[in-house]
Parts: sequence; C-alpha cells; structure tokens
Amino acid sequence: MKSNKIIIAAALVGSILGTTTSCSDSFLEENLITERSTDYFKTQDGLDDLVTGAYQKLKFKFNYVWAINCYNMGVDEFTGGNNDIKAYNHYSSDLNSTETTSNQPVWDNMYGLVEPANILIQNIPQYYDQSSATYNTRLGEAYFLRAYGYFELVKQFGGVPIKLTPSTSVETYFTRNSEEECYAQIISDFETAYGLLPTTGEATGRITKSACAHFLAKAHLFRASELYSSWNSSYVSADLDAVIKYGKEVIEAHPLCTNFQELWDYTAANSANESVDEVVLAAQFSDDSSTWGRYGNQMHLYYPSVYQNLSGTKRDISGDREFCYVSATEYSMQVFDRVNDSRFWKSFITKYGCNDPSNAPTWEAYSSYADKLPDGVNVTDKRFTGGEIGIKYIVNNPGDDRFEDIDGNKSYDGVLKNGKLVNTHTFVRYYKGETFNWNVSSNTGNYYNIYPHLRSVALSKFRDGYRIAIASQFGTRDAIIARSADDVLMVAEAYIRKGESYYGDAITYLNMVRDRAAYVEGEDRSKSVDGGQAYKNNSYCVGKGGGYSDAGAIYTDENTYYESNNIEETTASTLSAMHLNSVDDVYNSEADTPIYNALGCTTNAEKMMCFLLNERTRELIGESHRWEDLARTKTLEARWNAFNDGYAKGFGKFDASKHYYRPIPQSFLDGITNESGASLSDEEKAAMQNPGY
Repeated sequence: MKSNKIIIAAALVGSILGTTTSCSDSFLEENLITERSTDYFKTQDGLDDLVTGAYQKLKFKFNYVWAINCYNMGVDEFTGGNNDIKAYNHYSSDLNSTETTSNQPVWDNMYGLVEPANILIQNIPQYYDQSSATYNTRLGEAYFLRAYGYFELVKQFGGVPIKLTPSTSVETYFTRNSEEECYAQIISDFETAYGLLPTTGEATGRITKSACAHFLAKAHLFRASELYSSWNSSYVSADLDAVIKYGKEVIEAHPLCTNFQELWDYTAANSANESVDEVVLAAQFSDDSSTWGRYGNQMHLYYPSVYQNLSGTKRDISGDREFCYVSATEYSMQVFDRVNDSRFWKSFITKYGCNDPSNAPTWEAYSSYADKLPDGVNVTDKRFTGGEIGIKYIVNNPGDDRFEDIDGNKSYDGVLKNGKLVNTHTFVRYYKGETFNWNVSSNTGNYYNIYPHLRSVALSKFRDGYRIAIASQFGTRDAIIARSADDVLMVAEAYIRKGESYYGDAITYLNMVRDRAAYVEGEDRSKSVDGGQAYKNNSYCVGKGGGYSDAGAIYTDENTYYESNNIEETTASTLSAMHLNSVDDVYNSEADTPIYNALGCTTNAEKMMCFLLNERTRELIGESHRWEDLARTKTLEARWNAFNDGYAKGFGKFDASKHYYRPIPQSFLDGITNESGASLSDEEKAAMQNPGY
C-alpha cells in the first residue's frame, strides 16, 4: 500500500492537518502525522482523524479571493471597488475556463472534499466500531460533507461528474451528470446524514442535525427555483413543503438573536459572540497562528473602503487592511428604510476616527473662504485631532438641501453644510439639487464619482480588530456558514412560491427578521459596534505600530444616523414601522417601490418575490449568498443591469446565455480522457463545457 505524507485531509486523501476551534473544547487538534499508510484509514483513529481533517474544507469559502469573487461580485449589492476584479464584477472575457484565481480552486477544493468523504462512507461501516457512541456521528458527518461538496459545485457549475467511491488508482474518464441527478444525490446524502447526526455537537463547530436540516431546506429551495425550470416541475411542490418542514425545525432549535447587533459584536477570539444560538454552523478560526495554514479567514480584507490616504488617518488593526474589492451600490443604500431598520447601521460603517493627528488637515486650504469657516477657528488649526471623528459618510436622500460643495468639484474636503465648511472628510450621497438616480456611473453623490471606486459605505460584518499586525491577512473570527435567519427567509420564500393564499404565512416569517431589525424602546441609534472594537482587547495594539491611547483608532462606535436622516434624536421603538400588517405593506413599501419600478414588477407575485430578495439583502448582505440567490432565481441579469454600474464600464456584460453558470476549469478538461482512454478532442471538450465558454 502506498505510503503518504499526511498534510491536509480535505485536499488529498493522505491528509490530516486540523485547526483549533475558537472554543476551549476544541475538536480540531493540530497534528501533522507523517509517513502513514493509507491503511490508517482502516482504523477507528484514522477515520476520526480523516473526518477532522475534512472539516478544513468548511473554511475554504472564507480563505482567499474566491470568498468574494464567486459569491458576492457581479450582483446588485456591490460593484467594483478600488481593486476591481473585472472577471467577476463585470463579466469580462477574463471569466473563462482558464481562470485560476477562484473558479478552478472552487472546483478542485470541493472535489478535494468529496474524496475523503467517499473513503469515510466506504470504510466507516467496515472498520469503525458500530457500538461506539460516535459511529453514527462520524458516518453522518461523512454523508453531510459529501453532500456539501457537491452542493457547492452544482450551484456554481451546474451538473458535474458524480463520484461515489474512493479512487484506488489514477482515474481519467468522467462524464457530467445532469443537475437533476446531482440534486437527487445531494438531497439523498443530506437525508442520510440527517438520520445519523446528533441534535447537539460534541464540540462547537461540529455538524449537527440542525446544520443538515438547514442545508436540506436550502437544497430543496434551490431545486425548486427558476434556474431549473426546464426540468424541476415534478419536484417543486414537494420541495417547497420540505423547505418549510426543515426550515421551521432549524428556527425552533436556533432562535434568532434578540438584537441583530449580537451577530457582529465581536470583541476577541473565542468570545461569547461566536456561540450565539442563531448560528447553526460556522467555520472555526482562531488567534492561534499555528492553525492558520496558507490563508486563514480573509473576509475582513475585501469590503473595507479605502481610508488610509485621507489626511489624519492611516491603516491600523481596528480599521482593517483595505483591499477594497467591492463598493456598495446605490441599491444597497436605497433598499433599507434607514430611519427604522437598524440593520443598515449595524451592517455598514459611516464614521472613522482620526488615528494620525500629526498629519490631520488644517483650514489653510480654505483661508480665502473666511465666511465659510466654522465659527471660532483659525486657518492654522487642525480640523480634527486624535480620538475625534476624521471621516463621515452621509447617507441621505435626494432633496436634502443642507450639503453643497465649495468649488463645484464635490471634493470630500470642501463640503458645506448649511453654508459652513465641515471639519471632517465628508462623503455625501446627495448634494443640494441632485435627484434620485440608480445609475451610479452618472456621478450621483460623492461615493462613485471616481473610478475605481475607493469610497463607499463599507460593510462592517467581517471587521477584525484581533489580528496580530496591521498588514496581517489572517483573520481570527469564526465564519458563519449557516444561521437561522436564512431559514426564516427560506420558509417565507417557500410560502410565497406556493401562491397567493399562502402570502399571509410568508408575512409571519418575514416579520420575524423585520421585527428583530426594529430599534427597541430606549436604544441609542447613534451607536453601532463591529469587530473592529476587538483592538481594545488585543495585546498587539498597545505600543505596537502606533499607540491607540493618544493617537486614537480608526474604529469608532459612532455612526451618522441622525446627520444622514436629518431627524431629531429619539429613543422610541420603530417596531410599528418595520412590522408588516398585511401584504399591502409589501406591495406599497416605500423602500421597495422604486426597486419594483426599476425592475418592472407589476403583479403581486412579482412584488412579493422582489420584496423577498430585497429582504435577503437587508438581512444577509455580504454573507456569501447573493450571486447564488440571484442565479437560482434568474434575476441576476435584470438586477445587474439595473443596479450595478459594471454595464457602463465597457469591461464586459452579463450574458444570460452563459453567465448563470461558471466555466468548467480547462485543467480538468485537458486532464481527462474519453471512454477509450484518449485525450478529449476539441469537440468533446466543448460538449463537456458549459454553454458560451
């Protein structure tokens, strides 16, 4: 039997390198086991280790650029940022079968999960003590992981080759199974896992019956969606009932957090925030550098808006390293009721602190505008200093006449508010006289007036102030794979899809997330926290690379709620405004009506599904669902054209005949053979490839 150096179980069969969890009862122990025979997987210890190693692949979705390229680019919520990835943001010709930064890694790594799962499914019944308390769990984990791998593949690529037995030698002949066959196998594996898995995991991060129920609901919902309408008609009714059954089960087992903020209130690795009941399954990361591997959790890199080149600010741990791959669109501002829906302010950053006071700007550049200066300042005065606010984003509505620019250039440093210069770098969504416009390329507001888009209201959900260095790419936060709010929305969608007589049931579930999103009586709307605050508990921040005590930090818990909304301070509840009393509140929603109009939604059914997709944005924005949601519902083309400025850049254009699927990697097509053992001809490769690539 061949001898292997065991490195990473989920990538190659001979691999068993785990990571520690973010909890004390770690089940992923750091072990490098060398020179093991593959006979090791015919022992109970070997099978336990192989399962543990396979869990590594649950981290894959959050490890590197594919974390955003394949799941949150080229959609309505985000357009290209400062580091614009044209292949995925704009559907350029770079998105092809030879693209290896994201497309091929998804393919390779998910098949790298299927292989150990196949070994486990074959070997556990033969070599694992069936009287062991963990027998069913290990077998259930194996079936779940295989289903998870194939589900990730089919959502991106469509029908893929199904392989259900482990390899004993090199294999080169494969054919693609249909989407229908793939979903049948995925659901069957999840069902088998569901019957085997425990309701409570042995440790935080272990797969449970609830995690399986969540993915059963999701797989049934995907199969019932429009992308598969050419073949799914016989499944839809039963699928929708299954979504409701499994989704309700998850909701009951994992009640929603009382406050949306609890999900993102990260203060340190292994803190209480990472074990809230709403989280059904999370990829386990930590601050233990020995477990990071090549990538770690890199989600914190991709959403930040650039701040370091604005005078008075510099990069620090609390503000994240701004790779800025995407920029929030006008849709992402408009879709929220920003007065009553706390999720906007608890999902986005609108204020930044001054952490570089020696380089803060003075008023000298505007010395000739004496009548425009704030009262009592001298031109040599610093406009702000350490610990004060240095940057603001004003998320206002058209018709707001408070803001003008001093020189006609709409510079963030020449902003007038009620005729006086403001002291901070201020980015204004709508200046005096500007009218509503979806087309961000028209320079409406200050967020999008320069390409590439350095500035936007940045997503805060993944901020990580517990990293070990300013330049570190290795995040410490667990990454949420599944949370029960998604199940709430899946159940609501299933009821919507069942028809108008079920809309009342859908409203009941929509209200679960909407009521939670309301401000409660006494809540301070001017404050919102995120994971940047973890710098306060981070030993690397004090006295390393800039003192956080005197100089201040980029992170602040302040927001621009009141200044953006231009309303008086209040601590009243907003529940009555957020709660849907009937379907009429959906049809006539003030926030959603402009979106209905932009997309041409006129029927009740169209408005209900549009509202549902909008609600998924409000609840789940940035959480690795959007591309797949818009693809499965076949709304990606319309929403990209309506709300993403990519169509106006000339880099590429969404093509409905090809872009609802990703290209099969060329390396796979070049490496396989036909049934006779010969390399595929160009014609055979074309037949294997998705249309248009």
